[in-house]
Amino acid sequence: MSASDKPLSVSIWRGTARAGEFSQYTVPRKKSQTILDVVSWVQRNLEPDLSFRFACRVGMCGSCAMMVNGKPRWTCRTHVEKAVQGNKLVIEPLRNLPVIKDLACHMEDFFDKWTRAEARFHPTKTRNDDIEPVRPDSPARILASQGIECINCAVCYAACDVVEKDKNYLGPAALTRAWTLMNDVKDRAGIKRLRAVSGPGGCHSCHSQQSCAEYCPKDLNPTLSIAGLKRMTAKAAIKGEL
Repeated sequence: MSASDKPLSVSIWRGTARAGEFSQYTVPRKKSQTILDVVSWVQRNLEPDLSFRFACRVGMCGSCAMMVNGKPRWTCRTHVEKAVQGNKLVIEPLRNLPVIKDLACHMEDFFDKWTRAEARFHPTKTRNDDIEPVRPDSPARILASQGIECINCAVCYAACDVVEKDKNYLGPAALTRAWTLMNDVKDRAGIKRLRAVSGPGGCHSCHSQQSCAEYCPKDLNPTLSIAGLKRMTAKAAIKGEL
């Protein structure tokens, strides 16, 4: 029997981060099988109380992200053949986030940091004003478009060693969103946002290790965005704006 024909030996984290352990399961191996298929099979056939998140199953919502053999991945878009080691899979909740139960994490810290980074749109106009014309080929629009595809899956957050060591660090996703908005001509919170991301735990805490870029399922480069924020905050500091 070849390795591709053997049943999968699957270890899944059960419980919380403080009180839990890995449980072992044998799962039939199938063609074109995803990691989410494996987790769903365990829930439907062996563990009906297994907790995890998913929604779209096609890589649009990002809610199914988990650690698979030590790497953060979208489980709906990751085929077993890409992640399996021999016939073994180890599936855990995302790193750097509190565990609610089993594979489901609490996202409050993640989104609180978006708030701290002023990673929300502050319009220059009201709904009664004419729409701001934006050229798609303008330099600012091109820079903004580099990060606009982020869907808040927290894979980069789980991949980041700085987040692991410094719980105050805003993280790649929040800083990428801040960079995107800094290049949006329709946004008016520039200096306020630079002040938010230049302090302790801000963009200058990034060590440029590129783990966020390596694992981003959307092929974004948060390290590049954070480098842009570093340059912006440095220029603002020289001008006395911070």
